[in-house]
Amino acid sequence: QVQLVESGGGLVQAGGSLRLSCAASGRTISRYVMTWFRQAPGKERESVATITSNGGTSYPGSVKGRFAISRDNAKNTVYLQMNSLKPEDTAVYYCASRPSDYGARYDYWGQGTQVTVSS
Repeated sequence: QVQLVESGGGLVQAGGSLRLSCAASGRTISRYVMTWFRQAPGKERESVATITSNGGTSYPGSVKGRFAISRDNAKNTVYLQMNSLKPEDTAVYYCASRPSDYGARYDYWGQGTQVTVSS
């Protein structure tokens, strides 16, 4: 059974930093695409960082240069380092996993961790 467990959320002032963790069990993350999503109240869910099985990373323009995704294969954990946080980064952050096949859907999700950025 695959489980993804996020941690590291909290309350931080604008300009501050947080590091989120997503610990996986039942799936070797280095063989899959791992993505951090976020969803703010009243807004659609959006992806904020992706790391592929070959280690490639991608980010949308809204977080590029501020967020960084990484993984520790030995710990089977994915991280999201968030710097220069803004109030608009406030959201519930989720990690998700999908097979690397083109068009594959995200089949496992974590429970989410709240990030609140105060102005």
